[in-house]
Amino acid sequence: MLKSVNQWCFPEGTSLDRLFDVSREAGYDAVELNVNPPGSAGLTMETTPAEADAIARQAAARGLKLRSVSTSLLWRHPLSSEDADVRAQGRRIVVKQLELAERLGADTVLVVPGAVTPTAPYDECYDRSLEELKKLVPEAEKRGVRIGIENVWNKFLLSPLEMRSFVDELASPYAGVYFDVGNILAYGFPQQWIRILGRRIFKIHVKDFKTAVGNGGGFVPLLAGDVNWPEVVAALRDIGYDDTLTAEIGVYGADPLQAVYDTARQLDVIIRGVRTV
Repeated sequence: MLKSVNQWCFPEGTSLDRLFDVSREAGYDAVELNVNPPGSAGLTMETTPAEADAIARQAAARGLKLRSVSTSLLWRHPLSSEDADVRAQGRRIVVKQLELAERLGADTVLVVPGAVTPTAPYDECYDRSLEELKKLVPEAEKRGVRIGIENVWNKFLLSPLEMRSFVDELASPYAGVYFDVGNILAYGFPQQWIRILGRRIFKIHVKDFKTAVGNGGGFVPLLAGDVNWPEVVAALRDIGYDDTLTAEIGVYGADPLQAVYDTARQLDVIIRGVRTV
């Protein structure tokens, strides 16, 4: 498995040159970039194909892989919205992710499928998000880039059986799961989800969580929470997963970049049981 770090693990505004240099120095194999709001460092909805090609060269020059593309923009433009215009903008965001991923050489984009809200009941969220994703699957197939549906705290797809059925309804090898190990602890056991979802899992996000806290304050550095990492790694090996484990952790207050270095060492312990000073 490959050590990877998400762009959100760096202070906001960090240039890609600096981000790639630190990632290489820390010992990562890959970096996950995000499609960010206008004016942000890195990818945005305005990034041109030529600019994406230049970013791919920046990463390659440091020996870093770009294996996936994420975004937070779908939280504001959910595919499950009752507003057709909002859903259309959500589709445009995913299309842009797919376009950029193809240029970068990434094989997967992370997609939040929707969210259950007071105005988007569970059944309607399911139907609308599934309908929108079915419209996006042909674009993914055309570009040779997979859509990975993430489990997030969106009150939706709350069991591995439901996630499995949802993905299977999309009926495409380009539709699967972007599984977040830490997010699942609020209502399940990651090793169980991994074995049930099996080959549907395209990518893995890693964070750790203390279940006794029970809210966003429970997210802690890797190895400091309640994830049973040996069981998780065993489950990943059982399903033949050998791709990226992408850390999605918060920055430290006193020395923000130190979190990137510490997380790389923690990933060594998780993946290989190698403890470094």
